[in-house]
Amino acid sequence: MAQRHLDPTGPQSRHAGAVTGDALAGYLRAQATEFLRALRLHRETGGGTAIGSNGSNGPEDPVDAARALRRSVRRISGSLHTFRPLLDPDWSEAMRPELAWLSGTLAMEHAYAARLERLLLALHRLSGAVFPAQSGSVAPSDTGPPATQERGNLTVGAAKAGALLERQLTLARTRAHSTALQCLGSSRFHAVADNIALLASEVPLTPGAPSTGLHPLATAAEERLTDAVTALPLVVAGSPYNAEALIHGLSPDPAPHPQDAPWHQVRLLLRLHRYALEVLLHESAPVDVRLLAAGQALDRHRDAAEAAGAAAQAARTPRIAPATAYALGVLHADQRHEVEAARFAFQQSWQKQAVRTP
Repeated sequence: MAQRHLDPTGPQSRHAGAVTGDALAGYLRAQATEFLRALRLHRETGGGTAIGSNGSNGPEDPVDAARALRRSVRRISGSLHTFRPLLDPDWSEAMRPELAWLSGTLAMEHAYAARLERLLLALHRLSGAVFPAQSGSVAPSDTGPPATQERGNLTVGAAKAGALLERQLTLARTRAHSTALQCLGSSRFHAVADNIALLASEVPLTPGAPSTGLHPLATAAEERLTDAVTALPLVVAGSPYNAEALIHGLSPDPAPHPQDAPWHQVRLLLRLHRYALEVLLHESAPVDVRLLAAGQALDRHRDAAEAAGAAAQAARTPRIAPATAYALGVLHADQRHEVEAARFAFQQSWQKQAVRTP
């Protein structure tokens, strides 16, 4: 399905013709400064302390600092990818894998915590069982005797399924926390931080980059996104329920769902497109509701797909009770339905016209 590109002469890119490598240098310096500020905050707030179960200890805590670190690292890395012809190739190619390593390492602890919360909430919704994190929640109402019996059967295994998921994902989160601390204390991280500190004052542009326009490279990033979206099975995603997509997920195959990869790739390309627009327009960039909604749908898709994988992995635990395995199977199917709902939401938002600001 062909998608309409954003108009390169429209209001969103009204400054694009005059934007050159100097603007890229300014953007990278600003992101490097944000990184250094977040790093200082992380150290001042005690980045090695344990993080509360709700993922936050206050308005300025290690979680906020780590999130700010990831935010600036992603934007630097994305800019290096989109605008690499304007940057010193040796420096750029050396930095990109290091930034990817740092961003991925810092993201894992939060990802495990969010995955556990999502799965426990889903178990509560499906079974009516009350878990500690949702003790103040109200159980959903039944729809009749069959639903009551099915929910009763599910409730038998839901508590043990929740406990199993909590053990597995809390252990994974603890390990991710230790890995992040080791990362931030490693010589590899200090080398990355030193390079970013230098970036805050001097950006290694190519000789002709300061006068080279950025718009063709930003347009190429948008076209890569549009081509990837065009290749998605949006006709299948035109329904909020896609039974075909559940076949693989309910099988014993532990491999990732084969349909997920192209959607994850679109999510990455959408992020690169958004960052390119930030470079072009800086603070004057209007909020594109279409891109915002599409990005949120793809985030939900990623979260649900990973949660489904965690439920399936837990169901493969040796010697678990049949009721526990049943609850995990229902949970897995529920999250795969969430994946399909997110694809449907993306399809609906993407086909809308981009919002223009006069």
